[in-house]
Amino acid sequence: MAKRFSPDKYVEGILAGDRVMLSRAITLVESRLHSDQELAQEVINQVLPRTGRSVRIGITGVPGVGKSTFIEAFGNYVIQEQGKKLAVLAIDPTSQRSGGSILGDKTRMESLSVNPQAFIRPSPAGKSLGGVTRSTRESIILCEAAGFEVIFVETVGVGQSETAVHAMVDFFLLLMLAGAGDELQGIKRGIMEMADAIAITKADGSNVDKAKAARAEYQNALHLYPMASSGWLPKVSTCSALQNTGLDKIWQTVEDYLQLTQSNGYFDKKRRDQNLQWMYEAIRQSLEERFYAAQQVKEQLPGITDEVKEGNKSAFAAAAELLKLV
Repeated sequence: MAKRFSPDKYVEGILAGDRVMLSRAITLVESRLHSDQELAQEVINQVLPRTGRSVRIGITGVPGVGKSTFIEAFGNYVIQEQGKKLAVLAIDPTSQRSGGSILGDKTRMESLSVNPQAFIRPSPAGKSLGGVTRSTRESIILCEAAGFEVIFVETVGVGQSETAVHAMVDFFLLLMLAGAGDELQGIKRGIMEMADAIAITKADGSNVDKAKAARAEYQNALHLYPMASSGWLPKVSTCSALQNTGLDKIWQTVEDYLQLTQSNGYFDKKRRDQNLQWMYEAIRQSLEERFYAAQQVKEQLPGITDEVKEGNKSAFAAAAELLKLV
């Protein structure tokens, strides 16, 4: 069992930018032990006044889009060219059978992982929707308190976690490929509507013209959607992580978005709305955990489950019966 410290010790280390202490604090918020959760909440409450000043960027993309390569290149650009401290919260797929997790982000982002201005934290997705861990929001807060000015939240890219990540970031970036048949096939309308920008990756070599054509196609498609409540019209650009081209335009798009939404009040409104969403989500998760932890539920659940499976009891009646036990 990892050594535990007093809340003040964690807070002192985090505010001083101690990465080891930051990692240990994130391990606390990821823990399912009640004692660890209580300690984590004490730490979060103490650092909360020192948070909220970062730019939170969600990054998702279709399979094969080169997400890790892009994040490494874009992350290095943000650090080297913009002089920012960067945290990457990369959510890895977890096996639903074994519960194991492939925590390979540090090996996939070799140059970024050794950069002293970067902090990479892979998190097992667990059983939460689309691979978004329940601790990701708390990890954002802790990273902000540690002085990280830009935070990337990478989704598993399976089309389920985007909504959850969108609810915890300021800017949502969708990565797409060119030259893969119909450019708009296989991408959900809902994800397109959430995107504040689309980047066509791998725009290098013989793929440059295809990327430019895809850019025009996506930009035309975005014009068909209603104007977002932010007042922002999503931008589409091309980039090459291998050649480090187009990254400056993507960052400029982020800055343009921030300038617009901070001036019209949307940025602060979105943050306030997200805070409420986080609260309601925490309530839902807590209630669900308490329900399944109740002794009577543990005893009755297997039998009632069998009755529902066999069609001897309706799902609604079974749920009502179980809920009466707590």
